[in-house]
Amino acid sequence: MAAPGGSGPIGPYPARVAADDDARADYDKLRRRVLWSLPYGLYVLGSRHGDRRNLMTINWVTQVSFDPKLIAVGVEKTAVTHELVAEGGVFCLNTVAREDRAIIRKFTKPVEVDLAGGTLNGFPFHDGATGAPVLDRAAAFVDCEVRQAVDCGGHTLFIGEVVDCDFLLPEDTEVLRMEDTRMSYGG
Repeated sequence: MAAPGGSGPIGPYPARVAADDDARADYDKLRRRVLWSLPYGLYVLGSRHGDRRNLMTINWVTQVSFDPKLIAVGVEKTAVTHELVAEGGVFCLNTVAREDRAIIRKFTKPVEVDLAGGTLNGFPFHDGATGAPVLDRAAAFVDCEVRQAVDCGGHTLFIGEVVDCDFLLPEDTEVLRMEDTRMSYGG
């Protein structure tokens, strides 16, 4: 398990790993590389509570049910987006076109909000059916109401029911994946 406070080596270790610091450090590095090799998309997650809005780069996303249609997103507990999703009960998953990869870095920190101008970090958005922000240049969006929140250590897995979705670019637009960038998150 993780050390208290989330720092230090992570265990448990398989029996094949010697119980010394060097072997465990080597295994920790191996485990991170294996987990980084899992395929992920890169998305911009819209969140809202009251008049507060945010867009954040995210990659831990999956559909978890057909009936009802449920999407799960992992959000770091220290993020502004975590607070807004937890309090607002909504989120909007925005996919990003592969050719638009530079936009993804614009949402790794809390955004500058200009509600009068209808922009977040200078990028136009509109409110979706839930009120969460839909990025106008997204390839597609999936607007969700939170049905469950699962504590997962340093992150919360928010499970949201799809209440609206659409393509904003042609349906065959290739969407951004982690391997299309030099970014990594996980491990």
